[in-house]
Amino acid sequence: MATRAEGGTGDEILINVTPRETRVAVVENGVLQEILIERAGRRGLVGNIYKGRVARVLPGMEAAFVDIGLERAAFLHVSDIRPESAATGDDRAALAITDLTREGQELAVQVIKDPIGTKGARLTTHITLPSRFLVFLADSDVTGVSVKIDGERERQRLKEMVNAFRAEFGGGYIVRTAAEGAEAGALRADMQFLQRLWDSIRERIRETSGVGALYEDLPLVLRVLRDFIGDSVEKVRIDSRETCQRMLAFADRFVPEMGPRLEHYPGERPIFELYGIEDEIQRALSKKVPLKSGGYLIVDQTEAMTTIDVNTGAYVGHRNLEETIFKTNLEAAAAIARQLRLRNLGGIIILDFIDMASEDHRQAVLKALEKHLEKDRAKSHVSQVSPLGLVEMTRKRTRESLEQVLCEPCPLCDGRGSIKTAETVCYEIFRELLRETRQYSPRQFMVLAAPDVVDAMLDQESTSVAQLEAFIGIPIKFQAEALYPREQYDVVLM
Repeated sequence: MATRAEGGTGDEILINVTPRETRVAVVENGVLQEILIERAGRRGLVGNIYKGRVARVLPGMEAAFVDIGLERAAFLHVSDIRPESAATGDDRAALAITDLTREGQELAVQVIKDPIGTKGARLTTHITLPSRFLVFLADSDVTGVSVKIDGERERQRLKEMVNAFRAEFGGGYIVRTAAEGAEAGALRADMQFLQRLWDSIRERIRETSGVGALYEDLPLVLRVLRDFIGDSVEKVRIDSRETCQRMLAFADRFVPEMGPRLEHYPGERPIFELYGIEDEIQRALSKKVPLKSGGYLIVDQTEAMTTIDVNTGAYVGHRNLEETIFKTNLEAAAAIARQLRLRNLGGIIILDFIDMASEDHRQAVLKALEKHLEKDRAKSHVSQVSPLGLVEMTRKRTRESLEQVLCEPCPLCDGRGSIKTAETVCYEIFRELLRETRQYSPRQFMVLAAPDVVDAMLDQESTSVAQLEAFIGIPIKFQAEALYPREQYDVVLM
């Protein structure tokens, strides 16, 4: 597991920046819990707002496909269309997709799910805009408070302050968890910022004709400051001085209390390697997850669902079989909650715990699972143990899983497994070249790699290679090795 390089009890966020890729690791109590990856050529779309044109209406699915300028048409379900879009005053529940939209109609839409696999993005016309403390609801006039804010007095205080300002700004608002303890001035400033942003977007909606982007969400490094930061975060360490300065400027304007916690990491040893993050990422791509007791999990991710099987393995316990099974399942509950976040698994998830005879043990394992899921930012729902001894749960999926980001179906096994993409191997080689540069002073690098990796280096990544050569001041040569599998490469110092 990832270990802390220094003392301390707070959580940390580690940010690794390379020219074409940004990676963010969320470390809680010394253990990696979440990894986020954003690549320049494939940024996430969730939160982006587009002017779209309805390409096709499907009454049988109560949905429409909308062209927003992407490779695949996006999906808009009837439940995600604002009632105001209808040309009729009928009851909302009775309205069909054909009552709400038509082919060729232009709509302002927001992405709520990234394209995943062969599926296009999921859209809504219920536009929302997040800030530090609030989420603005463009088509609402209600005020809600995050369920994670404890204490009825604090919830009421926040709701009353927001309602007092709503007459000035309009719209609806959800008070985010980060607003706990916030002063009235800070909430009003957030509302003013959101209202100005919404006014500018509405102006673009009116002026834009045809399909096109109206608003893009913040890049990953700035979303971290907006969405992840709280009192529990002790440090945010960034290995890029330029990115650190950019985050400091953003923090100075929007989250000034975070400025002292932002820290540039100048060390020669890569930050993800120092904290053991690289090893954790590799383990998160494996099906088998070892448990400390000697048991293990088997994680199988398919298009329809994810299944997680719990096994005792080498653990034999010290008392009796039922106690051994109970302790293994308790440990597995904690490991499962972590793996869901780390791998970003969503949709339908089936958990096959080891069969327990005691109803008290079954309930204790379920409560342990729910407790460990409390820190997860993605919404989840856990059902009771089924007659077959399975636990069915769902977890909200808004972006691709870690495996889908880093890997692709293996061509050698006809899609039964997966291997890293040529792009992923290219970025690994870039990091290896930077690591070798810090340790040695070669006159030239020779990279031996699989032909498709070398082709990617000389084609799609040629600009990145040129930038890297200029940065390290060392020429880089490539040699294709026909017998090398995709993930194998060697860096030779000349």
